[in-house]
Amino acid sequence: MADDLSGLVETPQAERLATGFVNTEGPLWDSNGRFLYFVDNRRSLLYRLTPGEHPVAVRDDTGEGNGLTFDLEGHVVMCEGARRRVTRIHDDGRVEVVADRFDGKRLNRPNDVACGSDGSIYFTDPAGGRVPPAEREIPFSGIYRVSHGGDVTLVAECESPNGLAFSADERVLYVANSRQVAYIHALEVDADGTLIRRRIFADMSSDDASKAPDGVRVDVEGRVYCAGAGGIWVFTRDGARLGIIPTPEAPANLTFGGDDLRTLFLTARSSVYAFRTAVPGIAHPCFRR
Repeated sequence: MADDLSGLVETPQAERLATGFVNTEGPLWDSNGRFLYFVDNRRSLLYRLTPGEHPVAVRDDTGEGNGLTFDLEGHVVMCEGARRRVTRIHDDGRVEVVADRFDGKRLNRPNDVACGSDGSIYFTDPAGGRVPPAEREIPFSGIYRVSHGGDVTLVAECESPNGLAFSADERVLYVANSRQVAYIHALEVDADGTLIRRRIFADMSSDDASKAPDGVRVDVEGRVYCAGAGGIWVFTRDGARLGIIPTPEAPANLTFGGDDLRTLFLTARSSVYAFRTAVPGIAHPCFRR
């Protein structure tokens, strides 16, 4: 299939903003501070990067922190995989547990996280990978919702859920599936996160088994971007593949940022990169209020 990304990606090659890390993940753009958060997953470090400057570590001992988002008050919310929980970092540095159990049972290994405009927090929790079978209290992989009041409910089970992102109207939650079969799920949900129906949005199978579907983002025109084999896969709102944006290293996650939300930041193994796009991404709910 020929790629059709003409007019969408404005920079022919990625700009490397920082390097020297072990495994970068969780890019999150702060529109107020005009900087990027990201983690070095294996070193359990959270960084803040102002474009044009060197990144600064702002928290250590993150429990192999992974996916990041903001809550509606602008606090960083993090999936702490090694501690099997989702946390909120307050302005004074205090770490509050958002979720660590479902139905009284310990979560497996929260991976990625998103915030809804009502303040609810959605996260993926794959059961496989680095949690030994004997330590798994929940036998399945799931996508969960934490209400603004703190109640944890199961949105859907999934083979191996990874990255996730909402459509602009928050009626579709796109979820990357990283094991067994490579694809993106489209979960249609109502206002309180109840699953209405589910479907396969896009096939991401590839001859390259070294990189499965990972982080997901959506632009304002409904295109879906997903880190995968060979780079960033881009799909129309109907699930047709437009093409793959090649990346210098295997990509893990991505986010839109910059003053106009047209900079596509990418975490990829040892480095953080950026592309310029013609269409902006969807602003985080905390910056739309």
